[in-house]
Amino acid sequence: MDNQITKPEILIQRIALLALAILLAVPLGFFGVQLVRAADPYVKSVLSLKGDPIQGHAIFQINCAGCHGLEADGRVGPSLQAVSKHKSRYGLIHQVISGDTPPMPKFQPSAQEMADLLSYLESL
Repeated sequence: MDNQITKPEILIQRIALLALAILLAVPLGFFGVQLVRAADPYVKSVLSLKGDPIQGHAIFQINCAGCHGLEADGRVGPSLQAVSKHKSRYGLIHQVISGDTPPMPKFQPSAQEMADLLSYLESL
């Protein structure tokens, strides 16, 4: 008796179902990660505030310019010019507060300071 799995029609159907499952899983996974990130109380607080890029520039000068350059064009640390085109708002917040990429220190600004800094980084 023929094995049902080896029939081309059934094999094509299974591949199509697998492809569909993967295509659905990727956006759902991405959406789920975004929901979890957005649920963080600190991130919610930062994103709910209107940032002031001028104040953010001052915060940057005090805390970040030593490594990233006075105009965020790189020095010891990388250039941050157009960084918001490469990182999401959450990604930028996480980068600043996490300390996950040594030698960048963990930095815990207030929610307003982070909103200001985020506004400045998005203006680059």
